[in-house]
Amino acid sequence: MNQLPTTAPSQIDSLAPDSGLIRADSVNIPNPTDYSLSEFFIYIWDLLQVQLFSIQNTPVTFLKLIVFILLLIGFSFLASFTKRMLNRKILPRFVKDGGLRYTLSRMSQYVVVVIGVFISFQFLGINMTGLAVIFGFLSVGIGFGLQNITSNFISGLIVLFERPISVGDRVMVNNIEGDIQEINIRSTKVKTLDNISIIVPNSEFVSKDVINFSHGDPTYRLGIDVGVSYSSDLDNVLKALNEVAEESEDVLKTPNHEVQLRSFGDSSWDMKLLAWIPDVKKRYQVQNALNQAIVRKFAEYDIEIPFPQRDLHVRSGLNFDKDDVKHGSEDSDTSAEK
Repeated sequence: MNQLPTTAPSQIDSLAPDSGLIRADSVNIPNPTDYSLSEFFIYIWDLLQVQLFSIQNTPVTFLKLIVFILLLIGFSFLASFTKRMLNRKILPRFVKDGGLRYTLSRMSQYVVVVIGVFISFQFLGINMTGLAVIFGFLSVGIGFGLQNITSNFISGLIVLFERPISVGDRVMVNNIEGDIQEINIRSTKVKTLDNISIIVPNSEFVSKDVINFSHGDPTYRLGIDVGVSYSSDLDNVLKALNEVAEESEDVLKTPNHEVQLRSFGDSSWDMKLLAWIPDVKKRYQVQNALNQAIVRKFAEYDIEIPFPQRDLHVRSGLNFDKDDVKHGSEDSDTSAEK
C-alpha cells in the first residue's frame, strides 16, 4: 500500500502573505485503487488525514475540519439546553421576575456559544489573536455593508442589559399592539392580539418611541366614555356609574375609581368612568364587561343613552301663477309663429 505524504510542495495562496496566517496547499487525495476491499477503513482514515490547507503553520485536515464543525454544533445545542434549564428549572427558584430570568438565561446561552467558538478554533489550531489582522480588514466591510445588522446587534445587547422591554410585556410598536415573546440578538418577536408573530428589529426599541403598557407595573387605568340624556337625573347617573365600578370584581379598590362629567355634548352629557384594573393585558375584556354592566344599570335606573339627533325644517315651495309658467312645447310653438 502506498502512503501519501501529508504535505507536498505546492503553490501558496495567502490572505496575508507576510503573516502566513492562512496557506492553501494542493490537496492530494488517496487513490482508492491503491487499497483493497479489506483496507476500506484504512483508506477512510488516510482520507481524513489529507491536509487541506495550513493556518499559522498548522495543517488542517479533513478530520480536524469535521471535528471543528461537530464542536460548533455541539456547543450550539449545549447553549440552547443551558438556556432552557436555567429559564425553566433553576432560575425560577431564585428570581421571581420573568423578564430578568429570560435575560440571564439568554446571556448564559451567548456565553456558552462564545466559549464553544474559542474551543473549536483552538482545536483547529487557530490562535484567535492571530486572526486580528484579518478581522481588522473585514471590519471595514462590515461597517459599510452591514450597518443595519450591526445596529440591531448592539441594540439587542442594550435591550437585554437595560431591559426597556422584557419577555411578556404588552407593547405598542409601529401602531401594532402585542406581547413580547422572544428577544434575540438581532430582532424581537412580538405576538399580536390576533396571534400573528411580527419580527421587529431591535433598533426599533432603542431609536424610536415604544409604548410599554406593563413596564414594571401591570396595573392600568381604564377609561370608559358614555353619554347620557340631558333629561337624566345627574345624581342617579353618578350613582349608577359608581355602583358599576364597585360591583365589578375586575376593578381595584385602591386606587379608587372616579366618575367625571367631562363635557356637554350636542345631545348628551359626556361622562367618563375611570377605573384601575390589575392587569393591562385584560383591559379589553374588562372594558367589555363594564360596558355591559353600564347598559344594564342604566336600564335599572331609567337613564337614557341618547343618539345624535338633528332637526330638519322644510319650507313650502314658492307659488307661481299658471299663466307665468311656460312649458317647453309652448315656447317652441310661440317661436314658430314668430
